[in-house]
Amino acid sequence: MTAQQRVVLVTGPSGAGRSTAIHVLEDLGFEAIDNLPMGLLVRLVDSSEPTRPMALGIDTRNRDFSTIGFIELAAKLGRMEDVELTILYLDCNDEVLLRRFSETRRRHPVATDASPETGVRQEKELLAPIREIADTLIDTSTLNVHQLREEVERWFAPKGGRHLAVSVESFSYKRGLPRGLDMVFDCRFLANPYWRPELRAADGRNADVAAYVQADANYGAFFDRVVDLLIELLPAFREEGKAHLSIAFGCTGGQHRSVAVAEAVAKALAEGGQQVAIRHREMERRALNVRPE
Repeated sequence: MTAQQRVVLVTGPSGAGRSTAIHVLEDLGFEAIDNLPMGLLVRLVDSSEPTRPMALGIDTRNRDFSTIGFIELAAKLGRMEDVELTILYLDCNDEVLLRRFSETRRRHPVATDASPETGVRQEKELLAPIREIADTLIDTSTLNVHQLREEVERWFAPKGGRHLAVSVESFSYKRGLPRGLDMVFDCRFLANPYWRPELRAADGRNADVAAYVQADANYGAFFDRVVDLLIELLPAFREEGKAHLSIAFGCTGGQHRSVAVAEAVAKALAEGGQQVAIRHREMERRALNVRPE
């Protein structure tokens, strides 16, 4: 290939809106291919001329689907110099997924002989590692079809000329850096609320935890310089043609300092008119491990 091929891998649990997202991308000019065996996808991408971006749908119904196989596929595509890879993950909470299966009276593809509850639980457990490496996460729990279309268009067909979507993420250094980052800032020098018993169980979204972090003498200068740097660089990235910028803040546990800083930076950028999405990797991981009885 002589030019860069944009590839979007579209995945997520059954009923979360994956098919709708693929149709939206197709309407936006993507070459959309759904449920092709994963073993053929690298060959397909490598042999294609980059005349159009590609949207490739992959879920647990793929004949050769496996979690490890998907991660290895993403790694192979990510190493290809002529490929710009994005993993789009459509998610939804369990209650809404169960309601959607009840309304359609469909069997769950992961557990055809069991209850939909079992299928939803097993599929989410299967997809959890893939969710963690996703570049773009869209939660469809409260979205109708039209709102989902708008959300996909917001990320993949921004209007008004060159546009830049920014994702801000927090993470724990104990579990390594998230995939696909453009900029990383270490927050471990800030005062750690973990050592305050009354704050330990909360996270950086809590007002008291955020206030404790912000009271550190080093916080103000660090925050101001990070925001000033991003405000200065974002127009340059936009003019360069970059569509998405991923910024991450890390600390030891990914619960207090990095979350508080990520929230504050995302808010500052959003107030400045920037399109911002925010994720807290360790908080999401904790939520996935909490299962209803």
